[in-house]
Amino acid sequence: MPHPQRANREPHQESNDYVGFVLAPKEQPIPGPMVKRFRLFAWLVFIVLLAGALRFPGLAERPMHCDEAINADKSGTLLEQGSYQYDPHGFHGPTLNYLTLIPAWIQGAARYVDMNEVTLRSVPAVFGVLLAAAAWLLGPVVGFKSAAATGILAALSPAMVYYSRYYIHESLFIFFSFGLLIGLCRYWENPSARWAIAAGISAGLMVATKETAIIAFASIAFACVFTRAYDRWHGQTSAGLKPESRPLFKILGIASGLTVSVLLLSSFFSHPRGVVDALLAYRNYFAMAGSDPLHIHPWHYYLGQISFFRDGAGPIWTEGLILLLAMVGFGAGMCRNTIEGANGRIVRFLGFYTLIMTGIYSAVPYKTPWCAMGFLHGMILLAGIGGIQVLQWIQRARIRLPVMVILAAALVHLGWEGWAAAFPYRSDPRNPYVYAHTGEDVFLIAGRVESLARAHANRLTMPVQIFTKENLWPLPWYLRGLSGVRWSLAVPESVPSAPLILITPDMEPALARKLYELPPPGARELYMNIFDRPVWLRPGVEVRGYAAKTLWDEFRRQEAAAASQTGPELRK
Repeated sequence: MPHPQRANREPHQESNDYVGFVLAPKEQPIPGPMVKRFRLFAWLVFIVLLAGALRFPGLAERPMHCDEAINADKSGTLLEQGSYQYDPHGFHGPTLNYLTLIPAWIQGAARYVDMNEVTLRSVPAVFGVLLAAAAWLLGPVVGFKSAAATGILAALSPAMVYYSRYYIHESLFIFFSFGLLIGLCRYWENPSARWAIAAGISAGLMVATKETAIIAFASIAFACVFTRAYDRWHGQTSAGLKPESRPLFKILGIASGLTVSVLLLSSFFSHPRGVVDALLAYRNYFAMAGSDPLHIHPWHYYLGQISFFRDGAGPIWTEGLILLLAMVGFGAGMCRNTIEGANGRIVRFLGFYTLIMTGIYSAVPYKTPWCAMGFLHGMILLAGIGGIQVLQWIQRARIRLPVMVILAAALVHLGWEGWAAAFPYRSDPRNPYVYAHTGEDVFLIAGRVESLARAHANRLTMPVQIFTKENLWPLPWYLRGLSGVRWSLAVPESVPSAPLILITPDMEPALARKLYELPPPGARELYMNIFDRPVWLRPGVEVRGYAAKTLWDEFRRQEAAAASQTGPELRK
């Protein structure tokens, strides 16, 4: 008797549960179990190495984005104080912060100041690699060849590469979302407690990571409805998307999801209010969705970035390969074509899920480019299926070879884009994934402030005043080693001036009055410009710095002394 779940599948070729990039001729013997395991292991190793090579090198080279620095500050508080309080006003859930404790402990960091960019960014980098490798778990329902292609596309996608090197929640959130999809699809294929629990835990982690979990849940629900409606329209049952009546499995899945989300949002019951705040946060996000003019973009913003982007004389960026293959994969599922090793209903479900999520994110006026990762990953899942479907359709070698060459060239270009996004264009506005990003000048600002501090008698406790109404994050991250930094929204006339002052241009008239008009004759000290050119924290945000002449003279003296000592060595 056939397996009850297998009986519900559409007719398709016998599944070859092994990895291969070229479809074998029909007369070729099917590999044995040991060969299959070796090929699967080789594929996993290849995917991990490929994804890791684009995600781990040079993690400290790109300037910190303001969002990264704010997340780092919250992780520093957790590391030092052992506590985390969920804040519903735009700061997302605690999974990123709790997971950061692992590399911090490995590094031996006990304080916020001990952490560095590698400590932080290694967390999303790990999840970026796991996201690519986890495609294997979807192999039994979409075919292992499709899973292999999916893993390669996820490893190379420039958006996936770039934001896997970003200390924000998105990389973790997409991995947990994929975990939910895997759990549901595997449960529909063969109901069991382990897949119900896996789906529940993944859903709980999504809720504890980012509030956009509600969009993913809605997309899944509507995708189930549309898939069942489509199948009924064509006279088929959707047993594959209607789990067997196993109340215990469902209870286990729901309970595991609630347990995980409550534990994390309540900071392991040390802050129960966090659970309530997580629910109230949706009110803030719905209000923000159409009210923040800085992040309002047209409906086609995401699709334009993914399909074709070029800024001036910069390179052409496109993930068109993924878009085209995704349409092929979804189309094959909708046409109920024979997809090797795949459950057609699962393919249709993934297609509807991706289509619905794309529509929701496109309809929401508030847009930031990293939010596209959710439906882009859905496209990658479909693209892996579509790529194998193309090769399956084309059997004539005369046509097959050119198609394979074109696909290989497109993959190479996709990999180049991933490399370019991560390295030479890491903070360049001509990169479509660089968004309101900190410029390289932040290294000059931080380096000059630290050098001046070393020239002061108090060293790292030297007083520093920063007067601004602008959001100067991530500057607090770069100045975290200086304990004497004080911030103010205005220039206080009654407070003594620090030896080092940083301001934005709008504060300059008030600072000039404080330094040169209010002090009586004989009590005024000259302040020197510490930069020899305009410096920008990010586009449109200039930072100016002034040091008391006594401090500046000492800094220049030490600088000249260091140059005289290194000069002879350089001449050698």
